[in-house]
Amino acid sequence: MKEGKKKFKLTLHQRNSLKGLVFVAPFIVGVCAFFIFPIYMSLRLSVGKSVAIVGMKVSGWTLEHFIRAFVVDIEFLPTFGTAVQQTLTQFPLTIVLSLIIAVLLNRDIKCRGLFRVIFFIPFLLGSGEVMQQLINQGVDRAVLNIMDGRLIPYNVLSYFGDTIMDVVQTVLGVLVTVLWNSGVQILLFLSGLQSISPSLYEAAKIDGATEWELFWKVTVPMISPMLLLNIVYTLVNSFTNISNPLLTYIQTYGFTNAQFSYAAALGWIYFAFIGVLVAIVFAVMQKYMHTSEVEEVKKREHKHRVFTIEKAPKRTFD
Repeated sequence: MKEGKKKFKLTLHQRNSLKGLVFVAPFIVGVCAFFIFPIYMSLRLSVGKSVAIVGMKVSGWTLEHFIRAFVVDIEFLPTFGTAVQQTLTQFPLTIVLSLIIAVLLNRDIKCRGLFRVIFFIPFLLGSGEVMQQLINQGVDRAVLNIMDGRLIPYNVLSYFGDTIMDVVQTVLGVLVTVLWNSGVQILLFLSGLQSISPSLYEAAKIDGATEWELFWKVTVPMISPMLLLNIVYTLVNSFTNISNPLLTYIQTYGFTNAQFSYAAALGWIYFAFIGVLVAIVFAVMQKYMHTSEVEEVKKREHKHRVFTIEKAPKRTFD
């Protein structure tokens, strides 16, 4: 008898890898088709000595554009500092508020789906140029006028003076901007919270854990991969936001003043800074996640030893 042909079967790991490849295939094709050559041209422009505008022909090699950014250009470093300060101000607020809102939306409340849509709609409607136009019109600083004294009475603000009113307007404006751009972070945190098994909370409650301990000992360690993803996404999104003054500064040199080489050099300096910052975040979060895993293993080993000692037969001596 002839042996039948063996059927080719994929393992579970291979099937999952194939599914992941299918999902990221459009991204890989897009990067290869639209990003590789522009990235090469940008890098070549940043170290090019002279550039012919017609045909974008670059000749020579030099680092004078990078030196100019730090030594000659007196506006680059202050603009760079403003962009970093703006990002580091909004970044922790975005993570904290997104996590709080996600925890609240994950609870068993009425119209939970409606609230989730409400928090995500601003991200869809007011991103990019739309958000820039709204900010230019002062929408983020008009919270007190829109609330018409219902949030903070006018007589209270007038008692403290214009300085306090400006501070309150600025704080409320930052909160509006943060909440407006936190739709993706809330969605990611929700997906992480819903993947936590309820049995973990039940076991912790049996051991006498409080709500605060449940949050720090169960919720945060279990969503730490999603927390890392949100931190990296928020950092990159904040640094590449359309309201970032440094991007406007680079765009002015590149497309208004036609100084392509200098604009490319500024872009690569900014890119290197973001890359180093993201690498530091990865290192810190990976260390935290590894420490949490080691502590969990030690706790399990300790419980196993205690259980073994308690169940071991006791020896008696006559």
